[in-house]
Amino acid sequence: MSRRFAILSLLLAGLLYTFQAPAPLVYTPGEGWSYELPGTTAKWRKAQAKDQLAVAQEAFEAKDYSTTVKACAHLLRQWPLSDYAAAAQYLLGRGYEAQGKDERAFAAYQQIFLKYPKSDQLADAARRQYQIASRFLAGQRFHILWGYVPFFPSMEKTAGLFEKIVANGPYSAVAPHAQLRIGAAYEKQKNYPEAVAAYERAADRYHDLPVIAADALYRAGMSYYKQALTAEYDQGTAGQAIATFNDLIALYPEDRRLPEVRRLIAGLKNEQARGNFKIAEFYARQKRWNGALIYYNEVLINGSESRYAAVARERIDLIKQRLPASPP
Repeated sequence: MSRRFAILSLLLAGLLYTFQAPAPLVYTPGEGWSYELPGTTAKWRKAQAKDQLAVAQEAFEAKDYSTTVKACAHLLRQWPLSDYAAAAQYLLGRGYEAQGKDERAFAAYQQIFLKYPKSDQLADAARRQYQIASRFLAGQRFHILWGYVPFFPSMEKTAGLFEKIVANGPYSAVAPHAQLRIGAAYEKQKNYPEAVAAYERAADRYHDLPVIAADALYRAGMSYYKQALTAEYDQGTAGQAIATFNDLIALYPEDRRLPEVRRLIAGLKNEQARGNFKIAEFYARQKRWNGALIYYNEVLINGSESRYAAVARERIDLIKQRLPASPP
């Protein structure tokens, strides 16, 4: 109820401000709402696309970002196929970004990839999109109500932004890092299966970039590890964590994180041994000796260095003595 009241209060305040404003509130399709003093529109609207872009550029350099946005939006509406449209689309994103309207800025940069794929500003647009998405990954809030009311951070939305960056150019300068950030966003959401999928895609696609691929394998292993430790210990996921960490050790033997990785593997194997030992003990109490033997042997196979191994060997010897001898 309090949130709804706050939103209604903001709307009412906006309406009151509109009625008290000294200049009329004007809505222009493609440009949005703005206050215009009589006779001022002509100062930023020009008859040719080239001149219109010059106005937008001059306004941007003067830090008049409102005029920058209006001038660029007008150019794009009037001359969407002109030689100046791509530059205007990029400058529109810069204007929104300078105003702190990151979602609009990201969308404006996205239009360059969709409408002007031959623009020479694609690389910079991708870099700026990456910076915007990184701000959301760091906790910046998304907005609702026409982009003015801050909402909660959303890691799912953030992952979607990084996915667009990768889709725009899978082998651009920022795409490998964006692919890793997709995983990071899902990991923050504790959606470990999606995080692992994103990291494994990075390791596979960018295998020729050792820094990226090694980081992807490490992060995938950590996501498996965290997933294995949630709720009841997950033996299957623990095994996947160990396998992924072993891939990191085999492929990147000089990686600085290997001491930590080996400690994690040892801990995971100890947990695997503990789990198998408990199952073996259950079967032994039920006098189901064959089942007990299977899981005591699992302790030796997967946790030979664990503290359960010696006891498992003793139990195996005792069970074999209880079982009838096999016929010759």
